[in-house]
Amino acid sequence: MKLTADLVDQTLSQLPVEAIPENHPAISQLSRVFGEHTFFLDDDGLLILEPAETAGDGAPTGQVIKLASWNEAHTTLAPHDPERTDILVEFGDADLH
Repeated sequence: MKLTADLVDQTLSQLPVEAIPENHPAISQLSRVFGEHTFFLDDDGLLILEPAETAGDGAPTGQVIKLASWNEAHTTLAPHDPERTDILVEFGDADLH
């Protein structure tokens, strides 16, 4: 899912991740391989967010999905089947549709 600038900011405030800028040269290749998403990097690898069940208060959330993992030296990402994590980002009253 592509996130608005506000949703990217909310994600960055809740997780120790770095957003890959839309003008980064790798975005076109990442989008071809994984689809149109906002991509994030962390110490484990390449991540995206997908809509998840709403929080207990009815607010929308995004579930972190890991698409690729770093090698030991953190120099290369190895893609793998998407791995759903237990990590959720709360989006407050944002409209995800």
